[in-house]
Amino acid sequence: MAAVSNLHAVEDLARRGALFVVSHSAGKDSQAMALVVQSIVPADQILVVHAVLPEVEWDGVVEHIEATMTGIPIVLAYAAKTFFEMVDHRQMFPSPKNRQCTSDLKRGPIEREVRRYLKANPRFGGLVVMCMGMRALESTGRAKLETFQLNRQNSVAGREWYDWLPIHAWTADDVFAAIAAAGQKPHWAYQAGMTRLSCCFCIMSSDADLRTAARLNPALFERYASKEEELGFTLSMSRRPLRDIARAA
Repeated sequence: MAAVSNLHAVEDLARRGALFVVSHSAGKDSQAMALVVQSIVPADQILVVHAVLPEVEWDGVVEHIEATMTGIPIVLAYAAKTFFEMVDHRQMFPSPKNRQCTSDLKRGPIEREVRRYLKANPRFGGLVVMCMGMRALESTGRAKLETFQLNRQNSVAGREWYDWLPIHAWTADDVFAAIAAAGQKPHWAYQAGMTRLSCCFCIMSSDADLRTAARLNPALFERYASKEEELGFTLSMSRRPLRDIARAA
């Protein structure tokens, strides 16, 4: 297994009885990160939280998490709005510079569920480690992230909250190797041609991934493409309309 970041600090928190929260999207990085956490932390100190994205996430996401996290409690976090309700309210899609989908549909609901879980399980004493699968090689922004730090915003009301990126230095090959070594497989969308797993049509997706998603999800593609035409605003990083991207296949 490739090197795990901040191992000694994390092992100390595990000995102190912290709750380790695996933020799981069902993507390859989440899956590999979860395996790392399970190799270090007792199972009764691990919680999986998945931010459900109705209508826009890949089929089988929750089932994949359940199949690969046997024996670990799983909490599903729902936002107040769906993705399309958020887009209609803002009259634009999110963008890499304004990732309201991450804050409103994922991070906010996940943190809410963690607070609820800590309140219902006082044995953890408010000590929590949020485990996330971001890797430095994914983007220049993620390369600059701290791999372990106190989350001061969430360390209130008797909580001591840390954010940890266990596989920040890993390559994609490291990730797939760890999954294979555990006798697991990645979510089916990777074998179908996707290079990343988030929303089916993600603002961070390459044009190639958007074309693959359009082929695999034609009805959802039509909904996104029609919404682009309605708003006069595209979601793609290349700033090209989805219909143009799909025609280039």
